[in-house]
Formats: sequence, C-alpha cells, structure tokens
Amino acid sequence: MSEIPRLQAMIDRSAFHQLFQPVVLEADVEALKLAVKAHMSATLERQPGTGQWHGGAVSALVDTVGCYALALLSGEPLPTVNFRTDYLRPGVETDLVAQAIVRRAGRTIGVVDVDVLDSEQRLVAVGRASYSMQGGLKPR
Repeated sequence: MSEIPRLQAMIDRSAFHQLFQPVVLEADVEALKLAVKAHMSATLERQPGTGQWHGGAVSALVDTVGCYALALLSGEPLPTVNFRTDYLRPGVETDLVAQAIVRRAGRTIGVVDVDVLDSEQRLVAVGRASYSMQGGLKPR
C-alpha cells in the first residue's frame, strides 16, 4: 500500500481526527515529510460566527500531523511526550495545511517540526513536538 492511503486510513480511525476532515496531501518516506489538509468547520471556531480557527484546534493539528509524520517510520501513531505551538496570525475563513518534517528519529525520542499554512500559503502557526519512539526504531 502506498504511503498516502496507509496514513489516511490510520488517521481516519480516530473520531477526534475527523473533526478536521483531514486529507493527506503528501507523504514522503525518504524525506520524512507529511502534509495534511484540515477543513474549517463551526466546531473548530474560536467563537461562533467568527470563522477563526480556535488555538486549541490548531495545536491539536500540530500534534496530530507531527505524530503521523513519525508513523512514516514506525508504522503506527506514537505517544506525545511534549509539544508547543507558536501562533503567528489568525486563520480566518480558511482551510489549513499542516506540513511536518521529522528532524530526529532517535532510539527513544522523535522530534518533528510542523508549519501550519492558510489557503494563501501564509504561515499561521509553527510547532515542534516530541514523541516516544516505542519499538526501538533505528536512529536516523
């Protein structure tokens, strides 16, 4: 199975992830990059009628896409150890694309950086997350 359908199937298993209506756009095993599009909905709004993404939803997107970027190596989602999100501008009336790149996949911890872009390719947020590398994957 190619990487996009495999990762899409993994992401689709979670009811929580479905809040974003996620679509895997890119999954590159060699470069360890993943891009996922998330759709805005009233459920994800900061306040009703604003069309503005809630910060918690943006953070959840960072954590989710970072996790599945490491799944390119592990074959399964991994538990989050820590993550942070820096907000650079509000995402208003736009879908978002989260682009993750694995910075380090060590024996015990993996680190992933995530850029979150709006439909005009403007940076909405940046995040960094670390995950427990269960299963003893070889360091890269």
